[in-house]
Amino acid sequence: MDGVHTLNSAAFVRLELDSASKSPTISAMNVLVTGGAGFIGSHVCEQLLLEGHRVTALDNFDPYYPPERKRRNIETALQSRNYRLVEGDYGDRLAVSKLLQADRFDAVLHLAAQAGVRLSIRDPLKYERVNVGSLVALLEALREFGPQRIVAASTSSVYGNTTPVPFREDAPCLQPLSPYAATKRAAEIFLGTYAQLHGFKVIILRPFTVYGPRQRPDMAIASFARKILLNEPLTLYGDGSSARDYTFVSDIVAGMLAAVFKFPVEFGVYNLGGNTPVSLKELVAALERAIGKKARVAAAPMQAGDVERTCADISKARQDLGYVPAVGLTEGLEKTINWVKGELRHEGHAA
Repeated sequence: MDGVHTLNSAAFVRLELDSASKSPTISAMNVLVTGGAGFIGSHVCEQLLLEGHRVTALDNFDPYYPPERKRRNIETALQSRNYRLVEGDYGDRLAVSKLLQADRFDAVLHLAAQAGVRLSIRDPLKYERVNVGSLVALLEALREFGPQRIVAASTSSVYGNTTPVPFREDAPCLQPLSPYAATKRAAEIFLGTYAQLHGFKVIILRPFTVYGPRQRPDMAIASFARKILLNEPLTLYGDGSSARDYTFVSDIVAGMLAAVFKFPVEFGVYNLGGNTPVSLKELVAALERAIGKKARVAAAPMQAGDVERTCADISKARQDLGYVPAVGLTEGLEKTINWVKGELRHEGHAA
């Protein structure tokens, strides 16, 4: 399909948007979204398109989970003339430089990363290479060819277990519990360095346990819902008291786009959370109620790298970005479960 291009340093197809694809909206922007085919990225791209903006999604379809799931994520976006998918690695500096020269972007929304706490413990070198080394390559390309306006996704995992609850953005974040969290904190520091040295405008966002349709299959809510529906046992790590500030994906998208459009500061860090921590036991009970079926539960010790509790102080995001989470857990679980049922039907299950 003509909306898909391959990004590499040997050959690059210039992106040409015909006049019919340009939004008539005066304030329309042209945004580069890294990780644009992923869980959050695909939702962000769709919302940008709905608001009349031009979007280039850059994604390498890493096999961390089945790439065909990501391709289903972008089926709607690919129908828009304002959307282009570029398949490639954001850490390929030469290829990204060519992309930046071929099209004038107003901002970069950097969502691409190697995600997953447990895998990072098994393969920390890959996480350092992707989340830190590739970011520096991207920043170098942006330093030369712009734009130097970046909104970047970090993670609530940077707070570790030593930060007082609720987590504030000015916490030192000195003891992340996993290589994943450590690399994301390092990425934040590099972004701050480039803002200081090269005049980048940078906003760093720390999302808190995002869930909803298209959620990665290794994340708790999608995984638990699937197992309950299929009558498979699910494993609870620890005594069930660990808690997460679950945040529905549409709220995260709203916060991210507010950062892109408002850009209230030259450099800033903002939490994007649901503002209501839920324990693991409470989450399973809520899923059971929503599905109408009891879970088969197996207990296991708390895993290395997992934090005990996350809780976002969102007062700064509320003040500067107008961020107000609107989707509560009951509504969010219902939407997520409906999506999981659709995925199961796609796979041939009677859900």
